[in-house]
Amino acid sequence: MRPAKLHHVVFCVRPENHDAAAALWRDLGVDLQDFPLEEEGLRVLLDWSAGIEVISPSEQEGTETARFREWLDEHGEGVYSIVVRTIGVEGAISAVAAHGMDVRYRQHREHGERILDEVDLSPAFGMPLTLLSTNTPD
Repeated sequence: MRPAKLHHVVFCVRPENHDAAAALWRDLGVDLQDFPLEEEGLRVLLDWSAGIEVISPSEQEGTETARFREWLDEHGEGVYSIVVRTIGVEGAISAVAAHGMDVRYRQHREHGERILDEVDLSPAFGMPLTLLSTNTPD
């Protein structure tokens, strides 16, 4: 298996701080783009080239809203996950399962020729990881 490569860091913030957190990164020159995940009930700002993602639960409920609100209540704002790019996700899921990591959320998206598979994992050894496999260049 080809080694995983750090892709980006996901910061989870409270909805009322989302715009201020985005302004901080934009003032540093990060070009955050809005990727609302309405079905999941999440607001996502992302700049893959800078390696930064800011996420928060949205006001409108979705499939993941409660999980992110619970996470914020338990941990407060901060690093939610480190996203590592892998070749495919199945082999990587098997590898991390041996270390006690379980799949919390999984998504597969296709937009035109772009394909994305993302797997959010329960942390192991204090390390929150998300696996990412995509045909989009770095």
